[in-house]
Amino acid sequence: MRPLARLLGPALVTGLLVACSGGGSGEDGLPTVTGEYGAKPAVRVEKGSKPSGKLASEVLSRGDGPKVRAGDLLVADYLGKNFRSRKVFDNSYDRGAPAAFPLKAGPGGVISGWVKSLAGVPVGSRVLLVAPPKDGYGKAGNAQAGIQASDSLVFVVDLIASYRSGQALPKSTPVEGLPAGLPKVEGEQDPKVTVPEGADPPTKPRTTVIATGTGPKVGPGRLGIVQYTAVSWDNKPLASTWQDGPQGVPVGGQQPSPFDLLVGLPVGSRVVLELPAQPGTDAATGSVAVVVDILGQHGPAKEKAT
Repeated sequence: MRPLARLLGPALVTGLLVACSGGGSGEDGLPTVTGEYGAKPAVRVEKGSKPSGKLASEVLSRGDGPKVRAGDLLVADYLGKNFRSRKVFDNSYDRGAPAAFPLKAGPGGVISGWVKSLAGVPVGSRVLLVAPPKDGYGKAGNAQAGIQASDSLVFVVDLIASYRSGQALPKSTPVEGLPAGLPKVEGEQDPKVTVPEGADPPTKPRTTVIATGTGPKVGPGRLGIVQYTAVSWDNKPLASTWQDGPQGVPVGGQQPSPFDLLVGLPVGSRVVLELPAQPGTDAATGSVAVVVDILGQHGPAKEKAT
């Protein structure tokens, strides 16, 4: 789910290394980029050119949204190209949906070149960056992507949105007359979920909106941005995003997911999902209750550009 998250060891660096001159791709030895924000970029690395060995970046077009902060969940379209081989090794444009990355270096995050180059840049911007090995995949490289230990990497990144850790649910209206036996949810931030004693485990997935949002309805094939807490039917903690921050999840895509149950629900809603146990397991302990806050949904950057 995070094709760029090679998870390097260097400490997080928050210094901004973004050039402020706009539209000058191809200057200062940087590759040339053609294409507008939201369109799949064409990246040309001149024959015979060599990377400087230093992290370099340029804002190709500047957006007018809020500035992205280190530690945010960043929603973006991107293309990655190997400076040496001049081959594209990954891009989100062909998949038709953006990706979401915690903008932090280290386990669970992205390469440090992204953090240093993108923190402080406004949402709606297109950024070109060239990351040397120490700000990319390091000495290990990435054999699966054809990246060697000495390779510098070229990225074009379209910033679509960002979400703060602990970001509150948008405005919503509590639902009255909830079904008896529904798992109980307490608290706004980092809510607690409790399955009532004696509640029958679900035999099929159930979705109950407990607070209705005012945003657009989540569509299939979108990237949903959520916070959630999950417990087993005997109230043992299973998972939560609240410590690390919001998470991007594909909704209604080719790979089935419990989050497909969010399709058609308004952004800003709080939802309880009751999920049956896997076949062959004890329903009394293997069933799951999840409270999900729907913070947003996103399509590709080209939608934002229109």
